Amino acid sequence: MSAYRLTAPFQKEELAKLRAGDRVLVSGIIYTARDAAHGRFCAALDRGEELPVDLRGQTIFYAGPTPTPPGRACGAIGPTTSVRMDAYTPRMLHYGVNAMIGKGGRGEEVRRAIRETGAVYFAAIGGCAAYMAACVQKLDVVAYDDLGTESVKRLEVRDLPLTVAVDSRGVDAYEQGMQAYREACEKA
Repeated sequence: MSAYRLTAPFQKEELAKLRAGDRVLVSGIIYTARDAAHGRFCAALDRGEELPVDLRGQTIFYAGPTPTPPGRACGAIGPTTSVRMDAYTPRMLHYGVNAMIGKGGRGEEVRRAIRETGAVYFAAIGGCAAYMAACVQKLDVVAYDDLGTESVKRLEVRDLPLTVAVDSRGVDAYEQGMQAYREACEKA
């Protein structure tokens, strides 16, 4: 496993170099979106409409930061369980999203869409929302303000710590970990 410093938005060539299990520090621009926003995105695409923010080539962080306290760029921000977005993810990847950030494993349809599009799924550590908020330099609401904390936000981040959970070939770090555990148990 390697460690990388990356700047978002990412180029597909950069993503192709990453391997499941690699650690990364991400700086640059990413967007937040959770369940309700994904539902609206996909409904708009199904109607042939443009999205309120162009997410082609961008990274979506499955998070809804808490209200911003005075003197801070962002309230606590941690990943939500990614499988909640699985019904929408293949559509969003084929639309042009390059990467996703969340927590937990993904389904086979999502891994297939990742392989087909050359995207990457990054895992963030749950329970570190205050630490992750310190990585946010700037936050702007860019769509669906009526969703409150789950509105779509444009974040400028510095050194956001992530792990490649599913690489562009569809190799899944969660599955690798379970396989290594099974093999260790068999040897014991």
